[in-house]
Amino acid sequence: MTRKSNKAHKVLIVDDSTSTLEVIQRNLTHAGLDAYICSSVRDAVRFLDESTIDIVITDFKMPEQNGLELIKHIRDNCADIEIIMITGHPDIEDAVQAIKDGADDYLVKPFTDTELLDAVQRMVEKLGNRRRAAGTQTPAKSFGIIGESEKMQHVFHRIEKAATTDATVLVAGDSGTGKEMVARAIHYNSKRRREPFVPVNCTAIPDTLLESELFGHMKGAFTGAKENRNGFFQIADGGTLFLDEIGDASLNMQSKLLRVLQNKEIRPVGSDRIQHVNTRIIAATHKNLLGLVKSGTFREDLYYRLNVIDVAVPELSERGDDILSLVNYFAQKYAREMNCPVPAFSDNVLTALKSYAWPGNVRELENLIQRLVVIVDADMIRTRDLPESMRFNVNTGSENRLRLEDVVADHIVKILAMTSGNKTQAAKILDIDRKTLNTRLKKIGHGD
Repeated sequence: MTRKSNKAHKVLIVDDSTSTLEVIQRNLTHAGLDAYICSSVRDAVRFLDESTIDIVITDFKMPEQNGLELIKHIRDNCADIEIIMITGHPDIEDAVQAIKDGADDYLVKPFTDTELLDAVQRMVEKLGNRRRAAGTQTPAKSFGIIGESEKMQHVFHRIEKAATTDATVLVAGDSGTGKEMVARAIHYNSKRRREPFVPVNCTAIPDTLLESELFGHMKGAFTGAKENRNGFFQIADGGTLFLDEIGDASLNMQSKLLRVLQNKEIRPVGSDRIQHVNTRIIAATHKNLLGLVKSGTFREDLYYRLNVIDVAVPELSERGDDILSLVNYFAQKYAREMNCPVPAFSDNVLTALKSYAWPGNVRELENLIQRLVVIVDADMIRTRDLPESMRFNVNTGSENRLRLEDVVADHIVKILAMTSGNKTQAAKILDIDRKTLNTRLKKIGHGD
């Protein structure tokens, strides 16, 4: 057995053919993988006992022990390894048995370099999904926010820039994407971090109480004003006032906010004295403010006052593997709260979670994981535990290619390609009659 340079994923190739080992090893090495080779099942078992491997590619027919015996050994003794079975003696029963025993994919010789690398890439993706969701790949955090995707890196860059200034910031993103977390990250990484961070939902302030809530009031200013009271601007003085859902603010509120942004001064209700405030404004919206400006429901001058630094928070469905990092984070969080083991997630479930649209974004994901941790009395979250809308993603996803009927269909197509479309020869190899072959081909959409 030989070893190549250390790379991100380690692949063990097991075959009694020296030429096959060399070809596969060369292709995988060029693809950036760390490739090891063994010429027998016995050597492979010894190697696996001493080394950590991510993917095993094994031939089916070998002297002394065959590939099925190696698959069984791996499933009984080695955790978290993906297996690809290869064979030069195609037999549908072998394919079915290999999948039953734990193989994750099946390739018939001669296969192309593209077919090999595609199969390995599928295994790499499955490993990545499982490890992120299980927490064996520590999710990266910036400013207390989990995210490694390119779009989140852009958000982190904007947070870093915004934290170095006192400029107003406009955070835009759909509901549930984490706009307040971004605002808090800016505040707590700025020179104002020791001063208050005051969140205010603009939709929750009625116009009749607007001035009092924002600027405070003096005792006796109106019926019920029994004492002096500070408004949000005084409470946040020296710190940050976070105006959530600024797009829902009334024109009256917009006008008053504009004057404060221009002059940094307020006057409490019932007072004849102007107060200077040193309050930074960070606003957030799920709406298109420029569209509101054009429709006349949002002041253009206020928009430009707010939008000195803009931060666009992406939807969860645009964040790729961040979804699985968040699955891991929330699963650990709620398992800790419930004082129960952290559940594992099946490959099909992880595929469904990654391909789901997430209209409720991170908030929806958190609620789902909390529900699964609380409701499911099992060590593994499976497809049946998901809401029906998410199970649809499993039924249409690529993971289903390993259902028994799909393995059979895939094998038939490969044999037909190997015989250059000669159905008589293909039927002979498959040990079925031509009529049965035609029936199966029509069923999978390859009929005449």
